Amino acid sequence: MHIKLFARLLLPGLMIGVIFTPVVHSAPLWTEANGVAVPVQTLPDFVDLAARLSPAVVNISAEQGGYDSASQGSSPEDERFGEPFEDYGSAHPHSLGSGFIINRNGYILTNAHVIEGAQQIFVTLKDGRQFTGRLIGRDAKTDIALIKIETSGNLAVAPLGNSDELRVGQWVMAIGNPFGFDHSVTAGIVSAKGRFIPGNYDAFIQTDASINPGNSGGPLINLNGAVVGVNSAIYTRSGSNIGIGFAIPVNLVKEELPELSARGKVIRGWLGVYIEQVSAEAARRAKMTEPHGAMVTEVLANGPAAAAGLRRGDIIVEFDHHQVGDSQELPLLVGGVPIGRTVRVKILRKGLTNEVPITVVRSDEERLARASLRQEALGLKLEDLTPGLAQELDLSETHGLVVSAIRPGSAAENSGLRVRDVILQVNRKPVEGLTSYNRALKQGGRGTIDLLLVKREQGTLFIPLKRDE
Repeated sequence: MHIKLFARLLLPGLMIGVIFTPVVHSAPLWTEANGVAVPVQTLPDFVDLAARLSPAVVNISAEQGGYDSASQGSSPEDERFGEPFEDYGSAHPHSLGSGFIINRNGYILTNAHVIEGAQQIFVTLKDGRQFTGRLIGRDAKTDIALIKIETSGNLAVAPLGNSDELRVGQWVMAIGNPFGFDHSVTAGIVSAKGRFIPGNYDAFIQTDASINPGNSGGPLINLNGAVVGVNSAIYTRSGSNIGIGFAIPVNLVKEELPELSARGKVIRGWLGVYIEQVSAEAARRAKMTEPHGAMVTEVLANGPAAAAGLRRGDIIVEFDHHQVGDSQELPLLVGGVPIGRTVRVKILRKGLTNEVPITVVRSDEERLARASLRQEALGLKLEDLTPGLAQELDLSETHGLVVSAIRPGSAAENSGLRVRDVILQVNRKPVEGLTSYNRALKQGGRGTIDLLLVKREQGTLFIPLKRDE
């Protein structure tokens, strides 16, 4: 009887087991952890590190000569890089930032934007002593400035380390004066290396150590107590830290310091080209397996690239035996070559590889800066009509300049120019880029009326642009 009952209970179970038999896969659907034990590490103790390095960090305030509050404002929803100046009154606004002492003679590193336009620079040490700082040199491209204070007292020093040895995930500490709160210490890790920010020269160190307005110019320090970066910028929508900060690698700074000390500025090499990223479509046309390198969008007249025969549309894939992965790597490579040296540049043109010699010359930034001032005088900002921008604006044109911004009340606005207009000619002469545009403008002076041929939407029109008296 008991056996019969057991059989009745067992049979349904057997039937169910047959119906729900698991499917056997030939390969697992996931990767199983191997169970290798990872050594447990405690969080680093930053107490001794902060006590040792904080005395070398200084507070910097710079009295500006003038301030246009309207031009400095921006929407809180904007995505911004860098920190705005703290405004302490329209008559004598100040920028507050940080810096750190690099030797006992009183030399201090900070950001160029912290002391930009300063009539006076004030340096306050951790012990409360205040000095007047003297500007030794600055470089806006890397956002580095070297200043000096005169003192016979003993100064704490922050030693410079090796930023090339940094690894992603490594602990770092930042010291600075965020929002004027002296000698605030924050810690985090290196989030990434080689980050490029539009409009900047550096390959930045990215960190999640909190960096806020006022931290600019302060040191980023590794666990050995060596400075590996100069805190420079934040990525933000609100103006405050959201966990993405950027520091200038100290190895790049060390390359510049001798020139900043001797000349007050950095003189770099120059090719005489405008470049942009290589798009997927451009890479396909060039028969590249994947986009890389720097596409030439304009070759400036009388420059080294023009002498070497480079053309618009060429893709620079190698410079002086260094592969160019990202277009923003090229200025760093060129800037590191001594003036007058001839290097080999490998280019792609219509799918064919060619190698040409180019002699690097002194940067023509002063001339380019004057050209930029001419744009500002007319109240407009211009950008090259790159293939990517032409596609975005749905234009068939392959040359010209796009109006990207117009200042209210300026000559450009009064003439009827609009943002997104494409300037094709100036005074009946074709505009290939900024060089030809500025060459055409040189023929006139203040009060001159320039005739612009402008592409707007589906048509073209002539617009007379009168320069301010």
